Amino acid sequence: MKKADVFEFFRRLAEDNPSPETELESVNTYTLLVAVVLSAQATDAGVNKATRRLFEKVTTPEQMVALGEAALKEHIKTIGLFNTKAKNVIALSQALIDDHGGQVPADREALEKLPGVGRKTANVVMNTAFGAETFAVDTHIFRVCNRTRLAAGKSVLAVELGLEKVVPQPFRLGAHHWLILHGRYTCKARRPECWRCIVADLCPFQPKTPPPA
Repeated sequence: MKKADVFEFFRRLAEDNPSPETELESVNTYTLLVAVVLSAQATDAGVNKATRRLFEKVTTPEQMVALGEAALKEHIKTIGLFNTKAKNVIALSQALIDDHGGQVPADREALEKLPGVGRKTANVVMNTAFGAETFAVDTHIFRVCNRTRLAAGKSVLAVELGLEKVVPQPFRLGAHHWLILHGRYTCKARRPECWRCIVADLCPFQPKTPPPA
């Protein structure tokens, strides 16, 4: 995609949604981190349903450790891989207490050292909680970037590094959110809704899907 087209691509997405936000519900930076860890291979809606009652009583690492793994499993048992995720959430909570004074570090390298936290999760937290210009590439963003040729790549890391190079200001902070929402609701996996896509003319994907009959 040409430089001018990239700018226009994000300009339209920004005009359509000036203040993009994550759809994961949280009450502070710690609960955001927990929600993102739980969202791996799960939908945001499913995570939100499981964590609403949890976050009414647990908002700090200390409270999570006090809750314990067994009780946490009861809260999140509707989420895929809940056994492993519960173990990781308790472990990362203890690590925050032991190594960071109970606070979530504003550093990607430190975040990635926490149990259950990979590069994508760290990027989401850095972007959403701390305002860092990071690009957390999930399946939606991977698909959109390859279909549109915005930042084509054979791996998640390749797409992330591609976005680092091509996304211009003033769109870098919101790019992650615009792309994931576009992939979730318009540029869908099985049948992209090209007929109502606001950036369809900038996208080389073929064949474009027609409106429903």
